[in-house]
Amino acid sequence: MGKTIIISNRLPVQLQISNESITAIPSVGGLATGMKSVHSGGDSLWIGWSGLTDEEIPQELAPKIDEALAEHGSSKVKLTSAEVDGFYYGFSNRTIWPLFHYFLEYSEFELASWDIYKKVNQKFADAILEKATDDDTIWVHDYQLMLVPQMVREKRPDISIGFFLHIPFPSYEIFRTMPWRKEVLSGLLGADLIGFHTYDYERHFLSSVRRLLGLDVSFNDIYLDDRTIKVDSFPMGIDYKKFSDAAKEHAQRSEEQKSELQKRLDTHKKSTPDAKFFLSIDRLDYSKGIAKRLNAFEYFLNKYPQYKEKVRLIILAVPSRSNVPQYQLLKKEIDELVGRINGELSTVSWTPIWYFYRSMPFENLIDLYTTCDIAWLTPIRDGMNLVAKEYIATRTDKTGVLILSEMAGSANEMNESILINPNNFEQIADALNQAITMPKAEQQNRNSILQKRLERYNVEKWANDFMTSLRNQKEGNTTYVSRKLSVDLMNTITKDFGKSNKRLLFIDYDGTLAGFHNDPQKASPDAELYELLDQISNRENTDMYLISGRDKETFTKWFLPKKYNMIVEHGVWISQNGEEFRMLENVKKDWMEKIHPVLESFVDRTPGSFIEEKNYSLAWHYRNTDPDFGQKRATELNTVLTSLIANDDLSVLNGNKVMEIKSSNVNKGRAAMRIYAEDAYDFVFAIGDDWTDEFMFQELPESAVTIKVGRQKTQAKYYVDSIKNVRDLLKRFT
Repeated sequence: MGKTIIISNRLPVQLQISNESITAIPSVGGLATGMKSVHSGGDSLWIGWSGLTDEEIPQELAPKIDEALAEHGSSKVKLTSAEVDGFYYGFSNRTIWPLFHYFLEYSEFELASWDIYKKVNQKFADAILEKATDDDTIWVHDYQLMLVPQMVREKRPDISIGFFLHIPFPSYEIFRTMPWRKEVLSGLLGADLIGFHTYDYERHFLSSVRRLLGLDVSFNDIYLDDRTIKVDSFPMGIDYKKFSDAAKEHAQRSEEQKSELQKRLDTHKKSTPDAKFFLSIDRLDYSKGIAKRLNAFEYFLNKYPQYKEKVRLIILAVPSRSNVPQYQLLKKEIDELVGRINGELSTVSWTPIWYFYRSMPFENLIDLYTTCDIAWLTPIRDGMNLVAKEYIATRTDKTGVLILSEMAGSANEMNESILINPNNFEQIADALNQAITMPKAEQQNRNSILQKRLERYNVEKWANDFMTSLRNQKEGNTTYVSRKLSVDLMNTITKDFGKSNKRLLFIDYDGTLAGFHNDPQKASPDAELYELLDQISNRENTDMYLISGRDKETFTKWFLPKKYNMIVEHGVWISQNGEEFRMLENVKKDWMEKIHPVLESFVDRTPGSFIEEKNYSLAWHYRNTDPDFGQKRATELNTVLTSLIANDDLSVLNGNKVMEIKSSNVNKGRAAMRIYAEDAYDFVFAIGDDWTDEFMFQELPESAVTIKVGRQKTQAKYYVDSIKNVRDLLKRFT
């Protein structure tokens, strides 16, 4: 059993240099706490940046830093100040952060920052590769390291890799504006499991993968080459016990044991016993909507003037990225708003807003959580928002009201709170009024449900669920109807092929020997494929047939000079030993006049789709359309065609992003059986990738070796994952 390697931008410890010595102090952040159950004992390692640039570390202290980190199971990635500036403050926080939080106007697309982002991601990947073995499990965290999974995968294809994104993943329409969108997606797809906080983020990611990379997605599985990548949602919890226990201990304190902040809060509570305290805690970030909240508070006091001198808003804004221009402007805006509102509304004995611009120790957070009657957390967009969960965990008597933005990830799990749209001031004002007047019994009822849920799905369970899912994904718990073609099975098939007296091979083309192309006419064979097919067709006692839905004109151009045996248009035409194509089946084509206008109407209404006219069939291709829209139109067309051709002895074949209408008495299985009956074959082989090949797998004798390309349900005995696997297998027959 290998070790677990956790990778994040920052390590779970903070380094302090004093008197030429190094001290490493464990962090108390959400991720550091959450990973305790995974990062424990000697079987795990945490890799990240130490927080000190190369320029800040005295040369003689560098070895001591490594020793101090090693004591906490950590290892550092070295970064220069220029790298931190371009990678963290640049691409991570001036491109990805605003874009993923829907602040498109703040997103900067600078090539220099992207280049540094790539370079630093490679540094992290190299640090992993230096420490990792194939038995290890890698867990990469967050938006700063989205290229790392693929960088590791390239060097260690068999290692188990998980990735978790702690911020929202935006809709396709937002994400597509990033110049390097495909590179980011490809980087993430190096992982075996990709985790998000909510199903919405998961759905947006899968949509971008389908639309931008054109990959097959089935439910939450992505098929890429010879791998299946699982995408799932894991809502992050908190260390519930830590907050709950701290609140219980806080309630038992004597007057002397209370903090200075708590004493001040108590004094104000006593002076106006019926007053309500609103609490707002956020990092100072434009995604948190602090300025909107201040304006909404002013709107509330004007709409409900009876609450003047009866409510106080306590705002704790924790400094963040203070050297990024938007954050500097935001601080100035909030400072001015607080000053103006207090200036206009304050009385001699009442200041409506108490504003703190600093971080507070844990003890003071508990003071605020336990004292404030209403937590008001209304980010404009937030990956999760753990403050909402922490507030509920500290309400030991189950009183208190949580007003939460529906744009926060945690809103999905906290329906018992008052959910609001952070842009709707009217709704916010009414929600504050509802919170103030909410009966105690209702508060306790709502919070009882919330507390049970948060206690059950805590941060440790979140981490363990992710790791369990990653293990299951790597072990391939998914079951398929057919067996995966292992090396041992390949060896057995190769041996049977070698000792047989007469061999028959049926090989599909598109999706089997060659990849799909947006224009079917451009998916022509490459030199390597010609050489492979030459070697197979020239073998003694071996009849090789290319069997395809393609039209005979295309295959004449590509393969007739090679004198390969060919069956095209699903079994209408056959060419043997370089002869011109002849009809294998007598079929009619008078029906095409009736169907063609129907297909044309769907082309007109489905941008990117087109009709391919073959001699005895019509195909409607929708590979170039929007994936969701194309699928919707295909379902609609299928319904229309089914009613149209009910009495015409025609059938509809649903292939890979193509629908083909043809005669019912023509299919690959029927054609293959005709050839099989012509000689005494003792080795029969068939390989293909879509539903048109299922007729072959069904009709050929039980002894035939039938192989599906891809992991869909199939009648074939075996499956392989990709075209590369097909070519590797066929090379064994040469």
